[in-house]
Order: sequence, then structure tokens, then C-alpha cells
Amino acid sequence: VPQLGAQLPPRLTQQPWHLLYATGRDGFSLRTLYRSEARPDSPALLLIRDTEAQAFGAFSASAIRSSSGFYGTGETFLFSFCPELKVFRWTGRNDFFVKGDVNLLMVGGGSGRFGLWLDGDLHHGGSQPCETFDNETLSQREEFCIQDLEMWGLA
Repeated sequence: VPQLGAQLPPRLTQQPWHLLYATGRDGFSLRTLYRSEARPDSPALLLIRDTEAQAFGAFSASAIRSSSGFYGTGETFLFSFCPELKVFRWTGRNDFFVKGDVNLLMVGGGSGRFGLWLDGDLHHGGSQPCETFDNETLSQREEFCIQDLEMWGLA
């Protein structure tokens, strides 16, 4: 979280962050992650470590929630720590920021590819270059197994 501070929108840089969800504490469930959100308008930071020890994730200026369509703003971004921090910001090509239901959470998209996706049991996910963020694959492989996942929100 501290390394990402400088990448956040200026209005959020001095705000305290709190751990809302952690697989080690709360189990592996997308439904539980949706229920753990502090406030509907609270920005969220998803941090993921896969079984190959790669760290990456997403920032959303909107709460991570179940939805029937894509939502969010151009402040949304993807990031990877491989080996140093790389941030992939909105390209302006589409508005496919965040979409989630009980079976799948997606961040970024276009042409049938998702910048980041997580399955409903939070065991598997994937990352592909997408039009929303023009990102690199966030993990070493396009599909990965999740070892740890945390979601942080503003107080």
C-alpha cells in the first residue's frame, strides 16, 4: 500500500487505508469480498499474490461490488510489482473498468480480453493485455492461482 500511495488520486493520498478483506482471515470467496466493503462510495485497492510469488492488482475509485454492467471511472488502474512497480492507467479507448457477479470479477476489457479477472472462489484468475489499460500481463502467465488476496478501503 505505501508504494502505491503516490499513484493514487491526490484527494486520497493522505487518507488512512484499512484492510477490509483478506483470504487468510476471511476465506476464499468473491461473495464474502463483496460483503466486506466498508462504504458504497469507498475506493478499493485489490492486492494479489499468486503461487509464483508475483504481486499485482487493481485500484478502483468505486467500491468493488456485484453489478450487471461495467462501472467505475478513469481513475481506475492496474499495477504489477515485477520486479518494480508498473502502473497501467486508463487509455480512454473504452469504459470497461470493473464488473463483477458471484462467479467472476473483471477489471479492464475489450475484444474478449480482461486486464484482470478472478473466479468466484478466488482460487484462479487471469490477466491479458486489454484496451482499457494497454497493460502487460500482470502475472508471469495469463492464468494464475491465487495464494493471497487482500482488499483495502478508505476509513
